[in-house]
Formats: sequence, C-alpha cells, structure tokens
Amino acid sequence: MIFFPYKIDIIIKKRAIVKAGFVLKPTVDKSLKNLFFKIKKIFEQKGFEVYIDMVSAKLIGILGIDFEKMCESVDFLVTLGGDGTLISVTRRSYKFDKPILGINAGKLGFLTDINPDNIGDFLDKFLKGEYRVDERMVIEVEYKNTKLYAFNDVVISKDIISSMIHIDVDTNESHLNRYYGDGLIISTPTGSTAYNLSAGGPVVYPLTESFILTPICPHSLTQRPLILPSHFEIELEVENNKAKLIIDGQEIFDMKGRIKIKKAEKPAKLIHRLERNYFEVLREKLNWGDGK
Repeated sequence: MIFFPYKIDIIIKKRAIVKAGFVLKPTVDKSLKNLFFKIKKIFEQKGFEVYIDMVSAKLIGILGIDFEKMCESVDFLVTLGGDGTLISVTRRSYKFDKPILGINAGKLGFLTDINPDNIGDFLDKFLKGEYRVDERMVIEVEYKNTKLYAFNDVVISKDIISSMIHIDVDTNESHLNRYYGDGLIISTPTGSTAYNLSAGGPVVYPLTESFILTPICPHSLTQRPLILPSHFEIELEVENNKAKLIIDGQEIFDMKGRIKIKKAEKPAKLIHRLERNYFEVLREKLNWGDGK
C-alpha cells in the first residue's frame, strides 16, 4: 500500500522549518563523519532543521538529543548507514509513527535507496511532494507479557550447537506443525530477502502482507517454507525451552514458554523516490538476468 502521509507545504505553513532527525550507523569512521556533515549542510541549505540523536552525535564529537525526544520533535527520521541501521531505527521508533528516509552508506542497500551523491536533487523533489511513502508490515511478538516488534523477522534458533530443537506451531485456526531442526524463521515480506532467502525461503513482494515461515535446516525434507495470510495469529513453543528468540537479528532473548505472533496494528513507513522500482532493486542486488 502506498500513501502520502502529509504534504510538506502544509507543514511549512504551520511552521517555518521542516525538522529531520538523523541516526548514524554505530561504526562511524572518518569518511562517514565527513559524509554526515556534508549531508547536514545540504539539508540546511534546503531549509530543513537537522537534529541528531545523542549516541550518533557522541560518535562524531558533537552534541545531540535523546532519541525518543528527537522522535517526538521531528517530522521524519533519516538513517545514514546500511539496511541494518534503518531496520534498527524502524523498530526503535515504531511507537512514534514517523516516516523514515534511508540514505545508503552501507553495502547492499535493499531498503536504503537514496544515494548520498543525489541527496540534493531528492530533497528538491521531496519539498515539492514528489516522493512516496511505502507501508511495510510489522510483526508484533508477545513475549513474557511484553510486546516486541520486528520489521524483518522473528527467529527461533537452537541454543546448543550440537542439538536440534522441536518447535510446536499453532494458529488461531488449528495446530499447524511441529518443526524439528535448527530453528524457524517467521519473516515479513520486507524480510524475505534477508535470512529467509538464505535459508531457502521465497522472495515476497514487500508491500504485500503475509507471514513467511521457513524452517532452518529441518530434519525432514518435507518441511518446506510456508506463506500464511497476515490475519493469522501464530503461537510457538519450544520443547525444553532450549532456544533463543531473535528479533531482526539484533535483539536476543531466552525462549521460555509460549510466544504469540501477529501482524502489528500500524505499518512501518519508508520514504522512497517516486522512481524506485522494487524489481530493478532485485535485479541489481541479486544479479538476476546477468547471464552468470
């Protein structure tokens, strides 16, 4: 689903300056520091007010603002790094419902499609409303009476190198399966090109809404990837509780008791160029059709 959350000219009428909040990837070197200041200058020349979160600011030797206060204050967030940085910020800022612009200073760049060299041209179009915001499905995980959110995937993984685990999976309709192997990936369509793809799961168009269940090294070859509609609610339990619960490959918990998974109420919102074409991204990043 594609929508325009607001028109920039409406914001300008209410306030003189549009506010952007920056988060940098956690491994900052001199080149990234210089790149940030270059991009910051371009934003300010275009009339934006630039904020930077406290942790990122400390890495480059300047003052910043608390991340949550920044999310409350700005009109949109900007990540400078790779897909991992954008995924982390999407999850951390989820409750603030702010669109996120990813500037690619990483390697692969499935999600961060804005090139630093073209940021000035993009901002000109952005101020004219010539951009789009994609709504991406988010997974909500109920874990120990708390709610966790995953943008890419939820992984149930074995905790001991030499052993396999049993994972019982039920849905709100019926018992689904008992997986036996190294683990199970429950992915969003956005995350289908991440761990899911490496484990043999399908590539799913990112603006669809579905769960992708992909077993990790299953003991039985009949255990295959499965796509479920997003209105399903999924419950999982691991025998003997010897497993890890991993959120977006970035947060790790001991898997104890049952967890419940469902589609989160709100989507994540990513700002993109109007020209962005997902299939062009796939052909470029996965080398499709290059004859090799």
